[in-house]
Amino acid sequence: MNKRLRYAQSVRRLFQSVRPIDRVRFILTLTSIFIIDKIAFQSFAMNFSPNEFYHVYNRGNNKQLIFPEEDNYRFFIKKMYMELSGFAEVVAYCLMPNHYHILLYTKPDLDDQQSKILNRKIGTLQSSYTQAHNKRFQKTGSLFQQKVKRKCLNNQANQAVICFHYIHQNPLKAGLVKLMLDWEFSSFKDYVNEVECKIINRKIAYDLLAIPEDKEAFLNESLGVIVFDEGY
Repeated sequence: MNKRLRYAQSVRRLFQSVRPIDRVRFILTLTSIFIIDKIAFQSFAMNFSPNEFYHVYNRGNNKQLIFPEEDNYRFFIKKMYMELSGFAEVVAYCLMPNHYHILLYTKPDLDDQQSKILNRKIGTLQSSYTQAHNKRFQKTGSLFQQKVKRKCLNNQANQAVICFHYIHQNPLKAGLVKLMLDWEFSSFKDYVNEVECKIINRKIAYDLLAIPEDKEAFLNESLGVIVFDEGY
């Protein structure tokens, strides 16, 4: 008996054990799990190379809201660190109400196998957040657009610097705040406030992107680099 047949029989037995009144809910839940698994493991065909900057980003399905509450932002940030930190450093990030941006720098010892794991980790980040979100708001189905976008910045510091500032400028350009520092759910504040932060690796930004360590110089550069090309 092959694996698919055994799996189908297991699902059938589970379905038969559910009370008739609950079977519609069972089918919806099972469908949601299938969709989430498909997104997590089939839609992330991205190859990562060691010592490279990558802009990883995605938005809500049909541009829907993905972070309805402040705790949703915090949960995603926590999961981002947990899932990605073993394979890449987060250099910058910004979570917006209906999309997110992450600037990653891959580990120097990243091999082909670890690249595949990093792909799955990005999928897990989205799928685990989707499961928590759907449970919290009693929803089913996909939350994010099916394919995560990823752009390799080809280890060119200029592209990575522009992307770094573009990510932080998102809330300002969207009119959500008057000052970038006022947006809580980005790494901008972590570069301004000289406090320990394990989520991002500021040293990479300082050493490889020449981002100013001085607070005033950083603020001046952040305001001076105006990014119009949203291709980043």
